Amino acid sequence: MATLLHRDGTDTMTAAVLRGKEDLRIEQMPIPTAGPGELVLRVGAALTCGTDLKVYRRGYHAKMLTLDRLFGHELAGTVIEAGKGVTRFKVGDRVVPLNSAPCDACFFCKAGQQNLCDDLLFNNGAYAEYIRIPARIVEKNTLLLPDAMPFQHAALTEPLACVMRGLEESNATAGKTAIVLGAGPIGLLFIHAAALEGLHVIAVVKRKDQVATAKHFGAAQVVRLADVEDSIAAARALTPEGRGADIVFEAVATPEAWQWAVQMARKGGLVNLFGGPPAGTTAAFDTNLIHYSDLTIKASFHHTPSTARRAFDLLRSGRFLCDDFITGSASLEDVPEVFRRMLTRPAEGTAPEIKTAIYPQQAITAAEPLTAVEAA
Repeated sequence: MATLLHRDGTDTMTAAVLRGKEDLRIEQMPIPTAGPGELVLRVGAALTCGTDLKVYRRGYHAKMLTLDRLFGHELAGTVIEAGKGVTRFKVGDRVVPLNSAPCDACFFCKAGQQNLCDDLLFNNGAYAEYIRIPARIVEKNTLLLPDAMPFQHAALTEPLACVMRGLEESNATAGKTAIVLGAGPIGLLFIHAAALEGLHVIAVVKRKDQVATAKHFGAAQVVRLADVEDSIAAARALTPEGRGADIVFEAVATPEAWQWAVQMARKGGLVNLFGGPPAGTTAAFDTNLIHYSDLTIKASFHHTPSTARRAFDLLRSGRFLCDDFITGSASLEDVPEVFRRMLTRPAEGTAPEIKTAIYPQQAITAAEPLTAVEAA
């Protein structure tokens, strides 16, 4: 087994490590090496994410991440080491690894619900110069990039895969009317993907700048909360005959938004409560409305290998406005400040911030290849 060395001859790399609530530090960590079936990637680009922001605020994630762990999960990069038994990828390949992979053996996997796998394997560490990809993710959920596809575009695969599963589980087909509550990164991904799928999309947003952004990504109409007295009535009024939407996607993660979503759906419609509020949060619903309107209420969590591939295909199709989702860039050393800034919403009138691309290799040129020496 070879020990990987940094360009300066050391065996350490720079990485972001979560040490506590709102305590994200840039530290020197060992460069990972590939075990059997594994890959080590040089990270080309990593993206900020609302889930990472929640983890940063809380200091943990019940399923994905605990304290004192490498941070970040949306990335793409170049293979610099392939472990024993890897046949699908080789050194030099440009790839996008998803942040999880199912076991395909448990009850839920066999039932077609791989996102609920009893042994769902997560991986983190995107905000680093290098990252190790576990064998199961290499085998089931790593995709080869076309030569012309930028790393930052490919890194959109993971969040879009979650959205594509939300669309799939909600039977979101062309010609239907959808209301999307929220215009953060996930809300905008829903708006854009649904519009590309041929749905008539109505966006409900909070900020003035989000009106233009939602329209840019495909919303046919937009309701801004401050512009109307009754947001529920205003959104329903834009649906055919004012009867409500066929599908309502909630992407705000507040009890109030969950309650609004149920009231914006038509009789016989479907409500997808996609946003994930903190543990212990409760919401009150009008039981008569749900029963006599024959509503379907569901939630969507995470992604599956199939929706990851659907997302990747859409991103590389040329139809998806990848560049427009990347509204900022930063170096690895800037990551703690980027997350501190994300805690505060930008002032009204400023340019929208959707995703920041982190480029860990900014200071490393193509003329400085990684080297390896045989371990003693």
